[in-house]
Amino acid sequence: MLFSRLLIPTLKENPAEAEAVSHRLLLRAGMIRKLASGIYNYLPLGLRVLRKVEGIVREEMNRAGAQEVLLPAVQPAELWEESGRWHVYGKELLRLKDRHSREFCFGPTHEEVITDLVRREVHSYRQLPLNLYQIQVKFRDEIRPRFGLIRGREFIMKDAYSFDVDEAGAEATYETMYQTYHRIFSRCGLEFKIVEADTGPIGGSFSHEFMVLADTGEDLLASCTACAYGANLEKAEALPSRPNPMPAPVGSAPEEVHTPEVRTIDEVAAFLKVSPQDIVKTLIYETDRGPVAVLIRGDHEVNEVKVKNLLRVTDISLAGPSRVEELTGAEVGFSGPVGLKLPIYADHAVAALGAFVSGANRKDFHLVNVNPQRDFTITQVADLRTVTSQDPCPRCGAKLTILRGIEVGHIFKLGLKYSEALKATFLDADGQEVFMFMGCYGIGVSRIVAAAIEQGHDEEGIIWPMALAPFQVGVVPISISDEATWEAALSLYEDLKNAGVEVLLDDRDERPGVKFKDFDLIGLPLRVVIGPKTLAQGKAEVRHRRSRQIALVDLDKLLDYLKDNIYSELHG
Repeated sequence: MLFSRLLIPTLKENPAEAEAVSHRLLLRAGMIRKLASGIYNYLPLGLRVLRKVEGIVREEMNRAGAQEVLLPAVQPAELWEESGRWHVYGKELLRLKDRHSREFCFGPTHEEVITDLVRREVHSYRQLPLNLYQIQVKFRDEIRPRFGLIRGREFIMKDAYSFDVDEAGAEATYETMYQTYHRIFSRCGLEFKIVEADTGPIGGSFSHEFMVLADTGEDLLASCTACAYGANLEKAEALPSRPNPMPAPVGSAPEEVHTPEVRTIDEVAAFLKVSPQDIVKTLIYETDRGPVAVLIRGDHEVNEVKVKNLLRVTDISLAGPSRVEELTGAEVGFSGPVGLKLPIYADHAVAALGAFVSGANRKDFHLVNVNPQRDFTITQVADLRTVTSQDPCPRCGAKLTILRGIEVGHIFKLGLKYSEALKATFLDADGQEVFMFMGCYGIGVSRIVAAAIEQGHDEEGIIWPMALAPFQVGVVPISISDEATWEAALSLYEDLKNAGVEVLLDDRDERPGVKFKDFDLIGLPLRVVIGPKTLAQGKAEVRHRRSRQIALVDLDKLLDYLKDNIYSELHG
């Protein structure tokens, strides 16, 4: 392809709207353009990368025995009402009505649609197992779309759904998809980690996330330094703390202390000359089953996903200031468990304390010497906090490390959640009607494009893995007005095309510096520079984008050199 014939509107300056590295470089390299908040146009180079990702995904899904389908993006409300998700999915679900006032949504996911299709077409165990996938546009009305393709509202996703006759079959399919995803992300040239994860609004009994490791990642994950354990921070387990060896004396009652305008953990610790781990935060939450209190040690942070899962509620949010005062009798910052007439859920670390400081449910007062076994009733003790790097691994006890990553894939064991709700059944070998066991497997196709840049870039621009690069080789003649230089560049370009190499020839009448900057920005793995000086030596200059190494290669060996490098990076 000729550079002059492609729409590559590169930018010299960083766009003000872009926060993430990938967002900034995709805009500067002329690969995407914003249409509306969280919605983007893909320009030719960006689309080429996207198609590379799709190609790898298709090859590996087909290799695993999955079959491709294409489902409607717009889905009728009736299906979502049947599954029970129409009223619980939340504001991320884009709802719309047709001219007859019938309700629809723009699909954020396709569990309902695929289950409806299969229940209509599959009736016998002889038709199972079945794994159907699609690559489709999705829409989730994010409250704060950000970071370009990492968290947009409209995005491209590969979603697959499996149907098996029993749980053992579903486990086998899950393992197949686990290995398939490993191959997909390895072929994309990404460094990633597989972690346990919360199932969220998709549901099901268990799930794994595939996280591309990047310092700029918006997700946090806990990873063991000794064993294979890894988990999204929402899911990572905090082991119960050992009980305090010196509990408060049974006869010593809590003591009220005047703490004027002392509200935060740090303020209370400084005022009372105690450690934050000797203080307990009492957080008041509103849920769809009523208000509750959650107790967390002062040096820990509550994990709302764990609280939500423990309570088995759909909605959970911190109570507002007026509601806190109504329920506790005091302003925010002075809440405590003693005398509180609410269900109280305590983290393991709180229950292990012998005595602690808490709010007194009275403005400007705190209680010291509060004993969790004596002074109030705990409804339930559970793991309700977010792990830290000081926590031991819940599997082997070694040290945990907290990493940043970008979720690019998520696989779920759905079990009977959707097949029961939508009555997707089949006749087994005995002629009995039974429910299908399901699994769900998603890949953020467009997010992979951004994640690859977050992991591969420098101050000059993008560094694409060979498998995802829009072109494998860029050919840059120093001057197109020099006949010998141009002829040599054109000859190499034709030879590369005939050899099946994806090549971009810069035929612009621009200064060499402008061309070099553009090629570094768009991130092609190999750049061949042809000029009078090197031609006179019978050589060409090859620059490797990732290593920045430059090699002078004989012209008669150049084609083989480039093909060998491409093959080596693609196949290892």
